[in-house]
Amino acid sequence: MKRGLALFLAALLTALTLTACGGGGGYSGGSASSAPADSESQTAYDGSGDEWKAEVREFGFDAPAEPEATTEEPREDRLASAKMVYTASIQAETQDYDACTAALEELVDRLGGYLEYASSDSRGDGSRSASYTVRVPAKEFRGFLKTVGEISHVTSQDQNAENISERYYDTESRLETQKTKMERLQTLLSKAENMEDIIDLENAISETEYQIEQLTGSLRHYDSLVDFATIDVRLREVLRLTTVEEAPPTFGSRLGNAFTDGLRGFGDFLQDVAVYLAYNWTWMVLLALIVLAAVKASKRAQARRAERFGGPFQEPKAKRDGFFKRKKKDEPKNPDDKQP
Repeated sequence: MKRGLALFLAALLTALTLTACGGGGGYSGGSASSAPADSESQTAYDGSGDEWKAEVREFGFDAPAEPEATTEEPREDRLASAKMVYTASIQAETQDYDACTAALEELVDRLGGYLEYASSDSRGDGSRSASYTVRVPAKEFRGFLKTVGEISHVTSQDQNAENISERYYDTESRLETQKTKMERLQTLLSKAENMEDIIDLENAISETEYQIEQLTGSLRHYDSLVDFATIDVRLREVLRLTTVEEAPPTFGSRLGNAFTDGLRGFGDFLQDVAVYLAYNWTWMVLLALIVLAAVKASKRAQARRAERFGGPFQEPKAKRDGFFKRKKKDEPKNPDDKQP
């Protein structure tokens, strides 16, 4: 161990001595390139470093490795190759229903999307509502959400982004495997001579074709979800837009706001009742006629019963007084038993 260390130190000392001699111009055993005489050759010697590396190798040492030149490349987006599915759900309201629905449909066409589902209905109070399932290109997803907030009053909004890269690439790999299998089966079928082998190969080919169709359909469905974002929009027509008010600072302000909101709510309730009665007046009239007919029929039945018994119908006395008539406490049993 000590002998090896001594040899290493001796070799290192010799290399340093030779290098120092070569730098001063008195090294006689080297070539002209190893002993530069002027400053220009000295600069070339120090810049390349090939000469001192050769000298170090002569004594059995490896020259240190030079650091590799690294070039900074632009960092790629982490989601550039990811298969992302964007979905959203929007609850909105408007005071101009016709203009808002027209602007929404025009927005979908302008962004290059389409309406996958659309429906509209009318409620009993005369207000209308609409439901849409909108498909827009994924790159226009944020722009669509922003514009919907400008053409209507959004009350709630939910967004979701799902990464389906693992499922997508797994399905793609399985599809390539099935295609390779199909090629091999067709090659074997072309070389088969036995009828039993031919039948087995045809069955295997049929099953492989089914798997290829299933996997191809799954990839097309994934591509549709990735290329086009899905947004569910629910639009309602209202008289007043829903506003989010800040909490009042004082008790008086809270009390005044509560009183005002109570009056407004009571007025809205009366309006709803009036609209409901106006909308359902035919059923109300029919119900009133049925009640009136039932009252008249009851009066006729009472009149017939009175004619049958010869006078106004009265309940039996035993029923009116009860099964056991309670006697007064101080009432005597017979008038003659009264005491003075």
